Amino acid sequence: MSRHAVQEELSLKDVCGMLRQELCQGNDFLQSDTHIFIILGASGDLAKKKIYPTIWWLFRDGLLPDDTYVVGYARSKLTVADIRKKSQPYLKATPEEQEKLEEFFARNLYVQGKYNDRASFERLNAHLNSLHNGEKANRLYYLALPPSVYEDVTQNIRDTCMSTVGWNRIIVEKPFGKDLQSSNRLSDHISTLFKEDQIYRIDHYLGKEMVQNLMVLRFGNRIFGPVWNRDNIACVILTFKEPFGTEGRGGYFDEFGIIRDVMQNHLLQMLCLVAMEKPTSTNSDDVRDEKVKVLKCISEIKPENVVLGQYVGDPAGKGEAQKGYLDDPTVPPGSTTPTFATAVVYVDNERWDGVPFVLRCGKALNERKAEVRLQFRDVPGDIFQRQCKRNELVIRVQPNEAVYTKMMTKKPGMFFNPEESELDLTYGNRYKDVKLPDAYERLILDVFCGNQMHFVRSDELREAWRIVTPLLHMIEAEKPKPIPYRYGSRGPPEADELMKRVGFLYEGTYRWVNPHKL
Repeated sequence: MSRHAVQEELSLKDVCGMLRQELCQGNDFLQSDTHIFIILGASGDLAKKKIYPTIWWLFRDGLLPDDTYVVGYARSKLTVADIRKKSQPYLKATPEEQEKLEEFFARNLYVQGKYNDRASFERLNAHLNSLHNGEKANRLYYLALPPSVYEDVTQNIRDTCMSTVGWNRIIVEKPFGKDLQSSNRLSDHISTLFKEDQIYRIDHYLGKEMVQNLMVLRFGNRIFGPVWNRDNIACVILTFKEPFGTEGRGGYFDEFGIIRDVMQNHLLQMLCLVAMEKPTSTNSDDVRDEKVKVLKCISEIKPENVVLGQYVGDPAGKGEAQKGYLDDPTVPPGSTTPTFATAVVYVDNERWDGVPFVLRCGKALNERKAEVRLQFRDVPGDIFQRQCKRNELVIRVQPNEAVYTKMMTKKPGMFFNPEESELDLTYGNRYKDVKLPDAYERLILDVFCGNQMHFVRSDELREAWRIVTPLLHMIEAEKPKPIPYRYGSRGPPEADELMKRVGFLYEGTYRWVNPHKL
């Protein structure tokens, strides 16, 4: 009997149990253990919009250990009922799931306390110990907090709240510092308190389906191996675009800017997965070793290889589109913080020598999109009188997850004319009844399982900051005026000129159409 046929005869709980074992094979995830998931910063936006909903979805689907408690901790005077009310719009619970939702919140607690007060954490520890097998429980601490309190919180956790029998793991949210120096300071501090295998630096992009698919595409298919190099690939474009501006969050954004917010983490992570050599195995350290090797081959970003922009209002637009970045009252007057950046870097090794990797990211652009685009070199010995365009392999991360290859084919009909078409794997079309898990679902389950493959290691973090820190310091010291671009546009034309200069050919004659919408 096939596995699928067997699963049809099993209950949902049995199937989820099998999935849980499969996901956590070889790791110390035991169903009989008591687990406590502690959310520090339980009153904040991240907790209500992402963390509580994610834990609920994992609980609903039977992917958490049976004896799991969720404990919120923050300075605010709250109750579990308050947290439930705040999280309600994001939980996506159907009427049929209300009983299960009640069961979930019955396993929730809340403790009020300060972040820099040892007595508050001793009180938290007393609550944890009072739970079933609490003193022996595996404990997972999620720092949904501003980095300014990381040092106090991690010190207090280490001094007062460590499980003496079970494991202790800590999830650290980005930003991991503001530059190389502050990141090293934070890493040095945390490494004095916890071992590297206890620290999970979360970049949610590493939980995206298509980002994780990069390894399978590259190393699970014979057809890509021989062409994945400088002899065949002309350039690699890594793109992150948002169609909205700061929308009242300009105060936070202005402190960090688009380079810290997106380029230093999301885009460099995707670059590593595109450029790395085949790891010895899928073991976490084997994969991360190869990613670090890639980063070590990249020099610091040079200012001449960068275009910075800042969006201005579109007079013909509606609502927010009429407002520029400086029109946001939470943005400091006259700010020169970039909301758009294009940078070109090179991986100086044998495989990629001379191939430009273009990192593009920005807010208030013409579409929402994150993708990896590999553009291949021109076909040698052209017999079609320059009618052929370059092939491209595109991994579309969001929205509408897809992998497609732009290729040339004969146009149907009497004439012998080449035309652009595609070989297309659009997930919404190919996997109609499959629900793709949220990135946080996958990553938080990985922490329960002890799988660090999709988390950032300290040396990886250090190399990423090394690459961008000189550019950040130059921007802060010299305050170059970013190029204005219209809300809803493709960004500054100078960015397209930079890409053309390093070898990217944009024909503008092909448009990918999502077949799921046809």
